[in-house]
Parts: sequence; structure tokens; C-alpha cells
Amino acid sequence: MNEKHLIKMGVPPGEPVRAALTFISRYCLAGNDKQRIPEAVETVLRDPAAHAGDDLRSEFARALLAVPTTFVPGQAPWRQWGQDLEAQALAQMARACELPISVAGALMPDAHVGYGLPIGGVLATRGAVIPYAVGVDIACRMKLTVLDWPASALTERHEELVRAIEAETRFGVGATFKNRREHGVLDADWTVSPTTRKNRDRAWAQLGTSGSGNHFVEFGTLQVLPQSHHNSPNPADPAPLALPPGEYLALLSHSGSRGTGAAVCDHYSKLAMAMHPELPKDYQRLAWLDLDSVGQEYWSAMELMGRYAAANHELIHRHIARHLGAEVLLDIENHHNFAWKERHVIDGVPHDVVVHRKGATPAHAGVLGIIPGSMATPGFIVRGKGGDGSLGSASHGAGRVMSRTKAEATFDWSTVNPILRERNVRLLSAGIDEVPMVYKDIHQVMAAQTDLVEVLAEFMPRLVKMAPSGERPED
Repeated sequence: MNEKHLIKMGVPPGEPVRAALTFISRYCLAGNDKQRIPEAVETVLRDPAAHAGDDLRSEFARALLAVPTTFVPGQAPWRQWGQDLEAQALAQMARACELPISVAGALMPDAHVGYGLPIGGVLATRGAVIPYAVGVDIACRMKLTVLDWPASALTERHEELVRAIEAETRFGVGATFKNRREHGVLDADWTVSPTTRKNRDRAWAQLGTSGSGNHFVEFGTLQVLPQSHHNSPNPADPAPLALPPGEYLALLSHSGSRGTGAAVCDHYSKLAMAMHPELPKDYQRLAWLDLDSVGQEYWSAMELMGRYAAANHELIHRHIARHLGAEVLLDIENHHNFAWKERHVIDGVPHDVVVHRKGATPAHAGVLGIIPGSMATPGFIVRGKGGDGSLGSASHGAGRVMSRTKAEATFDWSTVNPILRERNVRLLSAGIDEVPMVYKDIHQVMAAQTDLVEVLAEFMPRLVKMAPSGERPED
């Protein structure tokens, strides 16, 4: 029996696990039946106080008794960007900063309610990772490529673009390719976690697919702003995008790690909650895993899902460009729903922390990122400013103002389609719960974070495909 088995039995990580391993060693040396080790551990777990005076079991029992059984809130500092954010999202952010592992937090202007940590929430922790603060769709990602076709292709070669999207990706919860796609990510070590090992074949079948919910693939125009808009601290610096100002044809995609990523989140979030029974109900989805124990297994699985999500986008863009016979002039991408090991100065003191960005874009100084709007509003290529107090982050989109249930009860296509036609957007498929009116005004969101990012280019959707109505959302 090893550390992982003990944690899964309910032994808290750290000193209790070390004491349990010592107990097991002594138990075997005393000539006891090795087959009864799980039963012996369970006996101490059920009632450690009854064994605190037992020479063989006392060290293990005392280590269990020393584990806090009540939750004592702390108060890590946090800041918000944007006004009139949901009261529940603010409450979720405040709760996250009360965890004993929390060091600092930030809430982005697109924030809305999520599981545990709000969407748009950024949280720095010490020595621990929170599965639900990473998110269900681990490593959800944006990718934009500029193609060498003129922007006029959106009208002059419209049907070719439609066929390319339809042929080279798939949408829906269970979407797969019959003729599976190949990528080097399949040669990675998928045994880093029992969940990834079990789901490797599923991941292969879904490689290059786009899923459901707010995930999309779309063509549009990219307007690169003049060099004077880039505000580089060094006038001699080249344009960050290495493209002359002007209008281009661009392909933009948004999706993540599909069913395998969701399975990883489900497994490790349940494990984290089982390991922290002291957390009150409203805090349970903020349960964490220590990185010096089972958290490292989750971390390895999360990083694999990051590589897998990147591979999905790479295949979508590669196959669409190849289908069209087009060359790629520019390639930009970034994760959200991920955690990074970073160093930040908090209250004047440097800290090595784990930064969770759940629906938040990395925006360290000089880092390029993509912030989309909706199917009929612009998105932006941005350069991070590393804004003070933001933990190097910005919003990941416009942010919802309406639940999916309310959207389905409020809108119908007879009222939405004229709006799409007016904005020159052709929608191939989508659910009514993803129409532009369910999102915040992206211009207001961008205005609320001018200290976090500068805009380098503006993308306007023209040809949009999402999962059809009736699909369960995966975002």
C-alpha cells in the first residue's frame, strides 16, 4: 500500500500519510497478516482517539487527531476589475480568498458565477492546486491564424470557407472523427494518471474536434492597427504582430480538452472534496490537493490536457488551411482554465505561487493573447501589461449576463436572425443560449481593463459554427 492508496482511503496528505506508512511498516514487522493492512488502517481512521495510547498505532492516530477538523477562514487580498459584477461571483471570489492556502486573488471584468471559483476568477495559492479553480474544461484555449487569402474571400469564396469548416472539425458532446487524426501528443505519457490512461482512446477519437457550449470555429476579418497604436516603450521595437496594418482573413477557434479533460476534473475534484471534509458547503468546490502528494498527479494530468487542447486547435487550423490551400501568415494562441507556477510580488513580498486562471487570459507584460466577444461582436488580439494586482491576467471574453435556461426561455431565432444579418454574420449552427444578447458588452469589458492589456488588432466574426441546439454545454 502506497501514498496514493492511503489518500484515496481518506488519510489526509502530509504528516498523517507519513505516519500511516510508518505504522504499516511496523505492522508488518510485528508479524501481522499483510492482507489485513487496509482493515488495520480503516480501524484507526474511524476512531483515532481510541488508538492514541496504542504503541503500534499511536503515531498514526496522533497525526490524524492533529488534522484540523474545522475550517478557519483567512483573508488573502484581492482586487476586481469592472463594475456591477454579479453579487454571487463577488461572494465566490471572497470565499476563495479565505482558504488557508490562498495568497492573493483578482476578478476580471467578464466575471460571472462558476463552480467554486467564479468564471473570470484568478487565484494564487501556496503549494496546492484546486481542480475546480482550473475548471471543468481544462486548458480551454483560443487560437487565431491569419491566412494569405484576402478578406474579400468572405464574400467571393464564401462556400469554400463553409466547406472547409464543415469538413475539418466536428461539434457536439460526443463528437469524434471516424478516420482518426494523428498528432504527437498521442506519444506522450498518458499513464501519468489513471484517468488519462483510461481515456486515451477516447481522447484520440476526439482529437481535432470542437465540442459544445461556447466553443466555436469561425472565419472573420482581422483589422491590424497601425504601429502608432502599439505604444511600445521602445520606438525601435518591431510591430508585435509582425504584420503591416490592414485587413486580413483570419480563422479563430475556441475549445478545450473535450471529454478527457472533463473526466480528469471530475475524478480529482471529487478526491479533493473527500480529503477536505472540514470545508463548509459553500467552500466544498474550492477543495484543494497538495502538490507534495496527490496534487502532483493531478498537475501532470492537467499539463497533459494542456498539450492535448493545443493539439486539437493545431489540427483544426492545419487541416482547414490545407483544405483551402492557404498559407498561414500569423499564429497566436493562449490557454485559460489552467494553473501555472509563477512568482509574484504581493504586498511587497515575492511569493512562489500556483496561479489559477479560470476563464482568465494570461496577460504578463508583453505576452500576446486573444479575447473574443460573441458570435456577432468583435474579439481582440491584445498585448499584456502585467497590471498591478491582476496576477498577470485579463478577461477571457465578454462574460455571460444570462443563464442558458433563461436564454432559451427569452429568445427565438425569428428575432435573433435579423440581428445577425444586420451585422453581416452567417451562422452555420449554434444554440439559442449562445446568441449575442446573453453576453456583456465587450467594449465595456475592454474599457474596464485598459491597465491590463492594450489592443493590437480587432477580429470581427463573419462565418460562425458552434454545436447545434440541444447539446449539453462543455465550456
